[in-house]
Amino acid sequence: MKLSYRWVIVAAGALMTCVAIGAMFSLAIFLEPMSLDTGWSRAGISSAMTLNFLVMGLGGFAWGAIYDRVGARPVVFAGALLLGLALVLASRTGSLTVFQLTYGVLVGLAASAFFAPMIALTTAWFDTNRSLAVSLVSAGMGVAPMTISPFARWLITAYDWRAAMFDIGVMAWVLLLPVAFLVRQPPAAVAATDGAPAPATDDPGMSVGQALRSPQFLVLGMTFFACCAAHSGPIFHMVSYAMACGVAPMAAVSIYSVEGLAGLGGRLLYGVLGDRLGVKPVLITGLLIQAAVISAYLAVSRLEQFYVLAVIFGATYGGVMPLYAVLAREYFGPRIIGTVFGAATMLSSLGMAFGPLAGGMIYDAYASYSWLFIGSALVGLGAAGIAIAFPPQPSRQRLQMA
Repeated sequence: MKLSYRWVIVAAGALMTCVAIGAMFSLAIFLEPMSLDTGWSRAGISSAMTLNFLVMGLGGFAWGAIYDRVGARPVVFAGALLLGLALVLASRTGSLTVFQLTYGVLVGLAASAFFAPMIALTTAWFDTNRSLAVSLVSAGMGVAPMTISPFARWLITAYDWRAAMFDIGVMAWVLLLPVAFLVRQPPAAVAATDGAPAPATDDPGMSVGQALRSPQFLVLGMTFFACCAAHSGPIFHMVSYAMACGVAPMAAVSIYSVEGLAGLGGRLLYGVLGDRLGVKPVLITGLLIQAAVISAYLAVSRLEQFYVLAVIFGATYGGVMPLYAVLAREYFGPRIIGTVFGAATMLSSLGMAFGPLAGGMIYDAYASYSWLFIGSALVGLGAAGIAIAFPPQPSRQRLQMA
């Protein structure tokens, strides 16, 4: 295999994250029609998303460990099979509890088979331009609101929420199963662009246990957790919040799409900046911007105002997310990257699980999302504070061993 094949890996990873994460996050589009049709509470439906993130966290750790042992292709193939099955089953459920289990558990487990393993695989294929490559794979998540979400909204309008969810499940099978066969591990010892073996310093020689107890991982995991806890609630409830402010349903979905488009640009921008300026300062700056924008949502009510903030918010949260994988690769090397980044993803998923449920409970209690945005902004500031404690990167100082 030629090194140029690594761009095929990037394209496959971007498509997989688009379909998988887009299918999971489309629950935000299903929230209102499901609640109206079934009588289920928004908090009850939102709790399926909370389960998504909890299971996605555990699954990311497990799939990452499996990736380190058998490679990426078996992992993503299993994830593709499970994702379609989960959505088809969830579309047929007749009770809230069964829906929470099928959508919350199975979709979360399936989605976790793509993000951490494909990000880890991409870092293994790239030595130079690593931040950009990881950002491009992660860009699939940014494309999802522009593709899967409007598609879901159109299907719901044309048919109903059950038919829409069923069709998206079938689409996941059609798109992901063939692409899984394109996924390959990099040639042995390939790291540099000229094909030379990677230097020994590329791997610090840590065991998994040592890595997970190191100060580098503790700061990485805590920052990732707080970052996701800050933006998950506003992302998930943005459509409902805009509608509560008087924005029409389809226009409200378009805000979500604008965030996705901005996130695509933000991933590219932050990826390039991370390669040129260093990951740590770019990450801290992005976290500070994220906290400021979340608080600004309290002052908007018109569609054009939502669009302005959506551009900044989407670019920021989309831009910072891939940087955690780059830090993990630089701190811990390629040998255990799947397990280590899977563990970091597990912590981030716990943060992602908090926002949707908290937002649903806040709205059910106060018929307002104000406290969601206030709390999320404060957590976002905390994430920036934790990120300042990142130890020097390995290029400047040897890894500290626990």
